[in-house]
Amino acid sequence: MYAVITTGGKQYRVAQGDVIQVEKLDAEEGSGIDFDNVLMVGSGDDVRIGAPFVEGCKVSATVKSQM
Repeated sequence: MYAVITTGGKQYRVAQGDVIQVEKLDAEEGSGIDFDNVLMVGSGDDVRIGAPFVEGCKVSATVKSQM
């Protein structure tokens, strides 16, 4: 399963276990954060596209470090 999220004015394709670098977030290192702006969710041939966001979807992540 994968999702396309938006944060910091950019879009990112993410899947479980991915490590990505995004614009600075207002969160402490090691804390959890939820991205509610999910534009698309897909798994194989099953794809859901939001208008503009997919209702009821979020991507949860952990802040590894801040630069």
